[in-house]
Amino acid sequence: MNQNKTDRRQFLAGTLGAAVALGATQSAQSADSKAKQQFYELRIYRISSADKQAIVSNYLEQALLPALKRIGITQVGVFKQIDDKEDHSLYVLIPFNSLEQFSSLNDVLETDEKYHQAAAEYFSLPKDSPAFTRIESRLMKAFKGMPQLKAPEGKGPNFFELRTYESHNEKLAKLKVDMFNSGEIEIMEDVQLAPVFFGEMLIGDDVPNLTYMLSAPHRAAHEEHWVGFRTHPEWDRMKMMDKYKGTVSKITHWYLEPLPYSAIQ
Repeated sequence: MNQNKTDRRQFLAGTLGAAVALGATQSAQSADSKAKQQFYELRIYRISSADKQAIVSNYLEQALLPALKRIGITQVGVFKQIDDKEDHSLYVLIPFNSLEQFSSLNDVLETDEKYHQAAAEYFSLPKDSPAFTRIESRLMKAFKGMPQLKAPEGKGPNFFELRTYESHNEKLAKLKVDMFNSGEIEIMEDVQLAPVFFGEMLIGDDVPNLTYMLSAPHRAAHEEHWVGFRTHPEWDRMKMMDKYKGTVSKITHWYLEPLPYSAIQ
């Protein structure tokens, strides 16, 4: 066979293979970039005592989380505060793939016999001695820059920080979301702040605001990661941009630890 024809065939085969591989890579990247944005419900069960906290915790572990798992919601986080031992609240983070999934949850639970059997003690408490004082519920939409919840890798348990950034008007709140999407998320990942989720608050207290969660193996590591963030050259550049100045009027944060049955550890 003519050597030139052989070389040409090998060249074309190699080029075709590279094109196929590149196309597959680009398709995968495109799929990742178009990942559907989740919705997050953050429930805070306000609880008056350690005894009542144990009842609510048992309900979450034995009734609610198994029921959520039966409909495909598996990455549910359950946390309590680390620093305030007098606060018996439990923080529950539930990711939803759509608003329809969120809005139908109560109807699904109503017809789940296993759920009602497991929640019998919880539902039997009298009005003058309820399991919780109230449930605060906040609904968020995931940022485009991190459209899906990302639980920490490894065994855990990890240290978590929940942060809320309030803005004094809606335009500035959207600009702060844009700041995260335009590079702040990447900086956090680069310095190992290990974000779990970012959520734009749709319904909840203290709006307009955004809320997000970070993780680390322990508190000391988390503080080191924050130092890395504050001294990152890209953060130095972004924080000086005029369009992002004054976007945050108040920051509130909570240090949390996961309960043993939490799917986010």
